[in-house]
Amino acid sequence: MSAPDRTRRTRHTRHSPRRWAGLAAALAVVLIGLAFPTSGTAATPPARAAKAPDGFSATKEVTRTFVDADGAKETVSDYRVTVKADQTTNLRGRQRIRISWSGAQPSGGRASNPYGEKGLTQEYPVVVMQCRGRDGAGVPAAQRLRPETCWTASVAQRSQILRSQGEALWRRDVYATDADKQAVTGTEGVKPKECPTLDVPSYSTALTPFVTRAGTVFDACSSTTMPPEAAVDSAFPPAEIAAFTDANGDGSVNYELRSDVENESLGCNNKVACSIVVIPIAGISCQQPASPPTSDDTACRKTGRFRPGDSNAAGEGIDLAVGPALWWSASNWRNRITIPVTFGLPPDTCDVLDSRPPTGFYGSELLAQAGLQWSPAYCLNQKRFKFQLNQTSDIAGFNLMQNGQGPAAVVSSEQDSTGTDPIGYAPTAVTGFAIGYEIDRPNNAGEFGRLRLNPRLIAKLLSQSYLGSDLGRNHPGGIGKNPLAMMNDPEFQKLNKNLSEITQEAGAALLSLSNDSDVIEQLTEYLAQDKDASAFLAGKPDPWGMKVNPAYKNITLPRPEWPLLDTYIPKTENDCRKQNPSVYFSQLAAPVTTLRKISEALLDAWPNVQTKCDYDPNTKLFKLGRVDRQSYGARFVLGVVSLGDAARYGIKTAALQTRKGTYVAPSDTSLARAVALTEQRSKRKPFVLDQADVARDGRAYPGTMVVYTAARLRNLDQETADKVAQFVRIATTEGQRRGSGNGELPAGYLPILKTGTTAKLFRSAQDVADAIQAQTPLPADPETAEPTADPSTDTPPASDDPGFDDPGAVTPPDSTVPDDTVPSAVPTTAPPVLESADPAPTSATSVQQSGLAGKLLPLLLLAGLIGGAVQLGMRFFVRPPRRLT
Repeated sequence: MSAPDRTRRTRHTRHSPRRWAGLAAALAVVLIGLAFPTSGTAATPPARAAKAPDGFSATKEVTRTFVDADGAKETVSDYRVTVKADQTTNLRGRQRIRISWSGAQPSGGRASNPYGEKGLTQEYPVVVMQCRGRDGAGVPAAQRLRPETCWTASVAQRSQILRSQGEALWRRDVYATDADKQAVTGTEGVKPKECPTLDVPSYSTALTPFVTRAGTVFDACSSTTMPPEAAVDSAFPPAEIAAFTDANGDGSVNYELRSDVENESLGCNNKVACSIVVIPIAGISCQQPASPPTSDDTACRKTGRFRPGDSNAAGEGIDLAVGPALWWSASNWRNRITIPVTFGLPPDTCDVLDSRPPTGFYGSELLAQAGLQWSPAYCLNQKRFKFQLNQTSDIAGFNLMQNGQGPAAVVSSEQDSTGTDPIGYAPTAVTGFAIGYEIDRPNNAGEFGRLRLNPRLIAKLLSQSYLGSDLGRNHPGGIGKNPLAMMNDPEFQKLNKNLSEITQEAGAALLSLSNDSDVIEQLTEYLAQDKDASAFLAGKPDPWGMKVNPAYKNITLPRPEWPLLDTYIPKTENDCRKQNPSVYFSQLAAPVTTLRKISEALLDAWPNVQTKCDYDPNTKLFKLGRVDRQSYGARFVLGVVSLGDAARYGIKTAALQTRKGTYVAPSDTSLARAVALTEQRSKRKPFVLDQADVARDGRAYPGTMVVYTAARLRNLDQETADKVAQFVRIATTEGQRRGSGNGELPAGYLPILKTGTTAKLFRSAQDVADAIQAQTPLPADPETAEPTADPSTDTPPASDDPGFDDPGAVTPPDSTVPDDTVPSAVPTTAPPVLESADPAPTSATSVQQSGLAGKLLPLLLLAGLIGGAVQLGMRFFVRPPRRLT
């Protein structure tokens, strides 16, 4: 193959009563407008200065040089590479950030798995790894970035041991020091007993030891001399990657960072300077050859065996000179682009720095990521209480609050109250759930990124109607001709073209929750409103003949939990299954207790399918357990995740069908459109999202959910009431400023603002906060009383604070507008961050007199009568509250 070009330069059925409510409201507005004609224009609030974007971009000239026999230098490749990262500050363990590049040399011999040691067999990749330390002239020596502080999971990624002359290419590196060109290097301080045979005549060795944050040196001469986190098949898969660059010189990865919680040896946290190092491999720059040239001279000048874009799924040998194994060599290391990163406070910050007992709220996991960022803004401020979010099911959290065992509950729908005290629901966050996935294209062509699902496909997964494998073919329910898994389903193939049809048991199930959840209720309501999904679950085959598992025929929807109803135990001659008879379809579904566990399964491409059989030679018994992680290039796993988790972990989310031909993914716009469709059942109650309205609208996201802080409005001790009210006020003001810092709103949430689509949520939250703090005793009616409360020590910003206006508010949608596109998924990038500011005192209300006031009373009475009649009628149309079981 010829040498590369010398230079290259870049590159969701019924007529809703809310329509009548809308007409009544509009009429009231017109009547009032007649009484009070307006003139002039409202003053536009000054724009709030924005912080600098939380990202990174840098460009570097990446070259490869050969020194000719006569001593002349020749630049054999020259690339201007630009590297970008979407987030670099306040990062957390296992968070993924998007790293992209352009202008790099195209890769050849694409590896079937680019992570860890498996990524070594490709040419001209871009190596991305996490390192401790920083680059820069002013960086202290102890904090300086060097190959010894960069993480790899295997010895082969960092050391070359006993290489023949034609393999010791680092010794021919023109940029290497004389010391680095010796036969044995990197062995200073190496323990002879650990690495006994490094110096053998005619062979070369170069060690790149790993130095931990504590200063411990791991020699990296064998698997036993690597840090403990580098164990093969460890809890976490490798994070370092040898990434592929396409024919245009472009590439990108969702890179997963590890904090000291996941990797203590690397030791990155909020107090330790760490970086992501990006090394575009251009090849070793070679020194003047010997006369005649030696084998290492020749090998040093090799330019690759594979053409750009070629695959190397078989793992054939490559030209080492242009491979990733020598990333630490002088030629490659000098071409690095360093991205400084910072980590947020660790999860135990409040426990360590604040000795006060926490005030624990209980409930929805949907608030988890926001709660993680909000907590330090409370515990580190002595004027506030020590907030703690304890994740439970919505109903469990509600029961604790109602029984007085918790100050407040975090829920996402109205719960059935069994007590006599009224409950207020304060909107606290707008987020939701998604169907997350990891799916690879066939033929090692990369990840699939535009998954479309309709309600019937989800119903098939949940109802255990796919067979999984040949073990399911003899099911007595008459479903033996059903597809084995989703990838074999013609309906799925029609929506998602050109994907692999190779059956995997993980494709027969949707990893979901085993416990009661509002997420499951909304998901099943989404299925219930769809006629095709409902018909399938009622027993009507799909157009291709697939039938519902009879165990789930006519299952009641919606429902807060999804049961495992199938009882089929396969009859087989397999010794393992004879020793372990069990319900096969339940092993496929294998639901878990938290959304976090589902996210982790997707992160690791590790389905929770429990069908793997292992033999214990000691007991001579077989046992069934979790299947292995899926191989990169052959991944197919789906699960229900929270939007907060999806954003933090970079999990791809499916676009869901709202009406025929329209698929909507979670985004700011689609969540806002759903909020616009919500209707509050009654004062201080939740806002109900009718999935029939979602279908009519077409462009609202079906998985949108509002999270509420629910608390008693009577018989709550005043100190606790003050804390809950303070939380609501802070969470719905400064807690809605987007960003990655303490107290800010992370990605995966739509801000609740004073104006625009979410303004109704903001107003309701402040009203509920006032009612919680007032704790009005009987006989006051909590639906009509107008309590007043003393200002809390942390009051919300003034109503004219421009920081909480929504200049880009989404207007109520027009349900007739078609939409055949798939909106962008919830971004994995951190949203724009508004400037932080101390909450401003609430401004006094000014009273104005008008000579037209006498005309207003009869008009207001008329409008009130109309609105009251509509409100009374609506009580018979909205969804009833959840029932306790």
